[in-house]
Amino acid sequence: MSPKAADIQRILEELYPEVPIPLQHKDAYTLLVAVVLSAQCTDERVNQITPLLFARADNPYDMAKLEVEEIKEIIKPCGLSPAKSKGISGLSKIIVEKHGGRVPESFEALEALPGVGHKTASVVMSQAFGHPAFPVDTHIHRLATRWGLSSGKSVEQTEKDLKAAFPESSWNRLHLQIIFFGRQYCPARNHKPELCPICSKYGV
Repeated sequence: MSPKAADIQRILEELYPEVPIPLQHKDAYTLLVAVVLSAQCTDERVNQITPLLFARADNPYDMAKLEVEEIKEIIKPCGLSPAKSKGISGLSKIIVEKHGGRVPESFEALEALPGVGHKTASVVMSQAFGHPAFPVDTHIHRLATRWGLSSGKSVEQTEKDLKAAFPESSWNRLHLQIIFFGRQYCPARNHKPELCPICSKYGV
């Protein structure tokens, strides 16, 4: 690990020794649905909506029975509700029909579900099942580029660069630590690099 990566990891570890998962959930299925809802939506908004949705259906069997239109009405405040409601309905049916009602524990099977891309699969694999993964959303992509840890050409490239920069055992924690850090110290707008504990040292 490079001295810079080690120092960034040390700063993040000092600031965020505890990293709770920001999306409220009770199991792999409710986490999967919450992550699908979180696309282009804040975690706070998702956490307001999921209790309403899960009161109707908190497992794939019940969710598969709901009309797509009903799911759409509940999740409308999260945005992109037509696509997300179809995805949630479709993935629930596949989990019931192909996986015995259990969220599959592999990247390949997760990414085959409707509405589930690589980032969503990475979150579920790391946070629900504890497998090493480094989910890269637009925020982590932006920070990795800002700190000179990645060329930032694509989210896929950033994921490769971050996996190469840090030990595998730290990926699941680092993903959350970087998200918390970005919110508190390193926002996209009105960022003051001189006040940021990492950008003041390593900002590019």
